[in-house]
Amino acid sequence: MAKPASLLGKAFQFSDLYVIVAVVLVVVMMVLPLPPAILDLLLALNISLSLLLILLTMNVVEPLEISAFPSIILIMTLFRVALNISSTRLILLTGNPGKIITAFGQFVVGGNYIVGFVIFLILVIVQFMVITRGSERVAEVAARFTLDAMPGKQMSIDADLNSGLITESEARARRRAVEREADFYGSMDGASKFVKGDAIASIIITLINLIGGFAVGVGQKGLDLSQALTRYTLLSVGDGLVSQIPALLISTATGIIITRAASENNLGHELAHQMLSSKKVLFTASGIIGVFGLVPGLPTVPFLAIAGLCATLAYYTGPAPVSTEEQELAEEQAVAEEARSPEKLVSLLQVDPIELEIGYGLIPLVDSAQGGDMLDRISMIRRQCALELGLIVPVIRIRDNLQLAPGAYVVKIKGIQVAKGELMTNHYLAMDAGGVTEEVEGIPTTEPAFGLDALWVSAAVREHAEYAGYTVVDAPTVLATHLTEIIRSHAPDLLGRQETKTLVDSLRENYSAVIDELIPNLMSLGEVQKVLQNLLREGVPIRNLVTILETLADTAPLTKDPDYLTEYVREALGRQITMLYLEQDVLHVLTLSPEWEDAISSAVEYTEHGATISLDPRLLQSLYVRLGQALEEHPLPHPVVLVAPQIRAALKHLTQRAIPKLVVLSYNEVAPDVEVQAHGVVKWINNEG
Repeated sequence: MAKPASLLGKAFQFSDLYVIVAVVLVVVMMVLPLPPAILDLLLALNISLSLLLILLTMNVVEPLEISAFPSIILIMTLFRVALNISSTRLILLTGNPGKIITAFGQFVVGGNYIVGFVIFLILVIVQFMVITRGSERVAEVAARFTLDAMPGKQMSIDADLNSGLITESEARARRRAVEREADFYGSMDGASKFVKGDAIASIIITLINLIGGFAVGVGQKGLDLSQALTRYTLLSVGDGLVSQIPALLISTATGIIITRAASENNLGHELAHQMLSSKKVLFTASGIIGVFGLVPGLPTVPFLAIAGLCATLAYYTGPAPVSTEEQELAEEQAVAEEARSPEKLVSLLQVDPIELEIGYGLIPLVDSAQGGDMLDRISMIRRQCALELGLIVPVIRIRDNLQLAPGAYVVKIKGIQVAKGELMTNHYLAMDAGGVTEEVEGIPTTEPAFGLDALWVSAAVREHAEYAGYTVVDAPTVLATHLTEIIRSHAPDLLGRQETKTLVDSLRENYSAVIDELIPNLMSLGEVQKVLQNLLREGVPIRNLVTILETLADTAPLTKDPDYLTEYVREALGRQITMLYLEQDVLHVLTLSPEWEDAISSAVEYTEHGATISLDPRLLQSLYVRLGQALEEHPLPHPVVLVAPQIRAALKHLTQRAIPKLVVLSYNEVAPDVEVQAHGVVKWINNEG
């Protein structure tokens, strides 16, 4: 004869099939009418499963011991909806929904439908306003902080592995546990919405039963108003209580499982240990409760009995005396915890120079444990900017943001959002650079860095898109390119006084003479910073800092205006600037007509505070139009306009907002041995306006 244990083991082999059958039967319940006896059995099963689930959550230590809890909530919610539909069908069709609903309507509330309705409302309010809302908020916070802590946990595992504290298999197990924890709390965040929706649905279904039952009783069964109201209200309230009590148990179980994150034992053990561990608290509570028992009008026996129970618990329980060694150990731990205490509030006021906020779907891109290489790419971006711009890019802070869409990201400079985008991590971005010979299937989008028309294509279409002439890159490359362009365009904002001091101090060992002469005798650090910002604003690298400082030391005695000083520095860096825009050793440019140069020169007014530009708005609009026409008629590798030195800064200032990518060079910035080819002239307005 087979043992019961072996039979149970064989039965568990088909557990996946049982779940499928159960879900199918639940769906069938919504369609087919059930006899009252079957409905009673299923209602009893619903109450029993809910009670079993809350007892199970009270006895777990780790939430992941019930990792299937979010799925259980979904199935139980579906089961309750099916029961509500079946009971509503029986109430309205036959008026006999079975013994359990009738018992709840007659015995539990004493046959008084008003009392039953009040009890039902109390249960709904407690569940919806207190337990469900609290569980939902705890789930959101737990999911957010779990995702926030994920990179730190992964780094800790990597550090332990590198130091030899754990093996490779242990590291894999820990990483898997971290991933499961994040998945669990993310799922619980979504599952809590089912619990909230279930509470709302219970109210609506009860109201439907009331209204529908009253209409059926009066209109179809010929009952008078009082009989119909009494009969169908009791049945509706009974149905509401039968469904609401299991829902309340599930909501409570949800709250318990989410709040078990910091626990080391089951709930009963921790409650007993933490609530009964202080003799002082128990004796104090006993005294206060005993005083209540002596107040005239209040029942004496209950209060004195509870006071005596608290005094007895205080006498027989409480912590054991602490030994000297344990006390010393506790003091050492307290000192260590104080050393690891959070930073002062002042540190919370600091704003990161660059922040990259990502949706949870992009976390694998920055998690090396999941094959992400975004951190390495960011290191390369900082190195590239240092080599090309001469700018030390500060550390880029990466955070996950649950408010963003899964594939979305936001870039902030000093706390202000400057760019955003959205990636499809399982697709490739195919960009049309002008050589496409055949259209491919994909999701239309716009490349975030340069605004090019593009398509998100699947891996299966990638090779076909490359053959068709598209430039195809993966999602991390799109993000890295966008981040690089953002740093380039906001380089002046990233260069503060402290960054300027760091750059200057890096030269002090080998070029102390020019630094000592310039700062602070001729210029302050802030004035040097403004000149460097002006250069970066027009895309001029400041890597050749020695030449910049030498030029400032030569020209600072003549003027302190940062705009004038910038022009002197640009002339000193002329060959370097020109090299940025050469195409096959030729500088392709447009020029301004003499009338435009005279008009702009006349609009510049020099004051003691620097130069100001007051060009007539209609004339300025005509300038934009003429520049646009010239650039359209003469496409250049780089949109460069070559003008006289006196108006270079003024023209760049006038076109900065309307044509930000326009490069304005002066004749003095072009080296004598550079070949210049003028393709056209920006013409005068010919008496327009």
